[in-house]
Amino acid sequence: MRFSTMGTALLSDDVAASSRFYVQHFGFKPVAELDWYVSLHHDEHPHYVIDFVQRGHEAMPAGFRAQETGGLCLAFLVEDATAEEARMRAEGVEIAEPLRDEPWGQRRFNVWSPEGVLIEILQTIEPDPEWMAQQQL
Repeated sequence: MRFSTMGTALLSDDVAASSRFYVQHFGFKPVAELDWYVSLHHDEHPHYVIDFVQRGHEAMPAGFRAQETGGLCLAFLVEDATAEEARMRAEGVEIAEPLRDEPWGQRRFNVWSPEGVLIEILQTIEPDPEWMAQQQL
């Protein structure tokens, strides 16, 4: 299969709040806005699309409409996770897990979005050599 764009559609109880969160904190821009639907695109990453659909709306299949949005983690790879965590704290974003360095080579933290998606912000760092040696890679 060949495709040009990958989009994620998330059910939300408050489409406007979800949209504002991703616009304010991640730099997305709305390209379509209805009272029950918003499509966000990112100027620097034009092939990444996040859509929000009002939970219960008939645009979704009947068996899916009332589902809770959960069990989903979106990850954003950044150059400086430390700076991003400081910025998000200053902006009042709820930090789900604080900044930490993982031995496998990630500096990361997590935040919650309004619709219940866990968002991981991570930076690639050098892995711990001792930990790597123990993994028998």
